[in-house]
Amino acid sequence: MGSEDQKSEPHSEHYESTLPGVIGMFDNAISRIESVMLALGVMLMAINTIANVVSRAIGSTIFFSEELNRILIILITFAGIGYAARHGRHIRMSALYDALPAKTRKVLMIVITVITALTMFALCYFAIGYIAKVAKSGRVLSAMQIPVYWIYLWVPVGFFITGVQYALTALKNVVQKDIYLSTHVLEGYEEDEIEI
Repeated sequence: MGSEDQKSEPHSEHYESTLPGVIGMFDNAISRIESVMLALGVMLMAINTIANVVSRAIGSTIFFSEELNRILIILITFAGIGYAARHGRHIRMSALYDALPAKTRKVLMIVITVITALTMFALCYFAIGYIAKVAKSGRVLSAMQIPVYWIYLWVPVGFFITGVQYALTALKNVVQKDIYLSTHVLEGYEEDEIEI
């Protein structure tokens, strides 16, 4: 069942899409953008938090620190869901699924990924509606004085990218004989998992 693919892909340092043509190039570009945003977001949050702790120790505080961390948490969360979907790292409840025969698991994986993709696209739609309402309200962050809706812009983007990843995973499962958790992670990859 392609065990070499399973072992090499999740540990490769640089993600390369297994999708053909323009779709693969688009997938690679999104992967790089997500990786950079996640890395920068985590580093900025750490630097901001440490700087705020040090400034409090010397008797002052960074007035925008809490708001900046809130923005970064939203960014990391919603960039992270697409990243996790791309690498097949979302939490799965699989006790019943694992007991099923391979053909049934394949059909079920297609159904699961299609339903998840549709759910992500629906959440993207509702997030856009919410952002439009917040934008009309004219609210701004008290310390940074930027419009509140700006901090939520990554939410629909994250939902949309995650929906695309699940849709592509469904398509990969339709056209390939193996069962895929994402477009490049085969089912059964358990090297990272803790056995109890």
